[in-house]
Amino acid sequence: MNAKPGRNSYHGQRGLRPSAFAAAGPCDVCLPWLLGTVLFGALGSLTGVMAQGILAPPPTGFSGLSPELQTTGTNLPGVLPPMFTPQPPSEPLAQWGPVQFRPHLLYRFLYGDGIPAQPGQHLTTAINEIYPGILINLGSHWNLDYTPTLRFYSNRQFQDTTDQAVTLAGGTVFRDWTFGFSQSYASSSQPLIETGAQTDLEVFSTSLSARYPMNSVLTLDLGASQTFSYVDQTVAGEALTDSKTWLTQDWLDYQFAPRISAGVGVGFGYDNLSVGTDMTFEQLQGRVTWRPGEKLSLLVSAGVEDLQFVDAHLPDVVEPIFGVTVSYQIFEATALSLAAARTVNPSFFENQITKNTTVAAGLRQRFFENFYLEVGGGYEFSGYSASASGADVNREDNGVFANVKLSTLIWKRITAAAFYVYTENSSSQSRFDVSSSQVGFELGYHF
Repeated sequence: MNAKPGRNSYHGQRGLRPSAFAAAGPCDVCLPWLLGTVLFGALGSLTGVMAQGILAPPPTGFSGLSPELQTTGTNLPGVLPPMFTPQPPSEPLAQWGPVQFRPHLLYRFLYGDGIPAQPGQHLTTAINEIYPGILINLGSHWNLDYTPTLRFYSNRQFQDTTDQAVTLAGGTVFRDWTFGFSQSYASSSQPLIETGAQTDLEVFSTSLSARYPMNSVLTLDLGASQTFSYVDQTVAGEALTDSKTWLTQDWLDYQFAPRISAGVGVGFGYDNLSVGTDMTFEQLQGRVTWRPGEKLSLLVSAGVEDLQFVDAHLPDVVEPIFGVTVSYQIFEATALSLAAARTVNPSFFENQITKNTTVAAGLRQRFFENFYLEVGGGYEFSGYSASASGADVNREDNGVFANVKLSTLIWKRITAAAFYVYTENSSSQSRFDVSSSQVGFELGYHF
């Protein structure tokens, strides 16, 4: 998992740079693009940090986080297709003028083994989680969601916690411009693969976006964000680093045909670290969006990143980066998702960066009208390199992850599901090895 949030709209371990998956082309509907862009910018950096844990993630719609960035046991949110949850009718609980109130409540029980409390200390525990939250629709252009998470461990080697997630997202239109904004805060205390321990994180994220159609075929996308991340200071005697990241990512897209567009983008960013050298980086990428029909969607971005170490006499790190997502509605009741990504990010640990490659796939099948079966999994490689002269870094991780989930909608607003999640990480430093199986069930109530 990576220590620097906010560089990828889908995520890398502690947050990818918004390039690997920023493959969306010009949109036809303003608000979906607006909210999607804002959430990918701010929540992309936020949940890139918050969702890199070993524990199975909550279902979409209950956690207060963007559903595109939910994961299942992997370090990289957004790469593994999100675990699906049947959605109840859309009527709010209450409405006051244009303001709608939509409370949601989730209870989850998990039982897992191989969960690290400290590096090399793998334990078995039962976990009870309660997610009481509320989504407030402020008119048609703004949403505010607040969801705490109460987490209780049966094994006293773990600390019971209350996580927090709050996000304000939305925007407006002025003449031909479409503007987006998001402000998010999240705190979490979960076992993480990179640190091999239960790790406290706090993340503040702000994102701005703007889209301007220059003519009938050219569209300009502008984006800027800042993400402040605060983490436990040490794990097993090793220093961890807080980070502040500023980033701008800008794209020019050309609509070749109604269903295909391509563009070129440049990105610039600065990472300020509390421990270790600061970093600057530049990105040059191309992207293609192709939707040949209602059933198939392909989004691809690829390019290169040049990373510099401000306070260290080391050569630049120049690496290829890419992101691929494919969704295919094979039949009316059957959907397939594929994803791949390569990113470069600072590590949680002092004087280290990580180079991550991930491939994942998911299949969702509906049967008996109201039951949904999901199967997903993938592979991830993380290589760690030194970001300071004289630093001795020798770590490579190979990981696999998989999930199976059966869910249904009971009556009108109650959802129920049972799931199994498997996560394995094999590291050249054995204290970061992880082999965890988790089984559980959940009950949710949602307006």
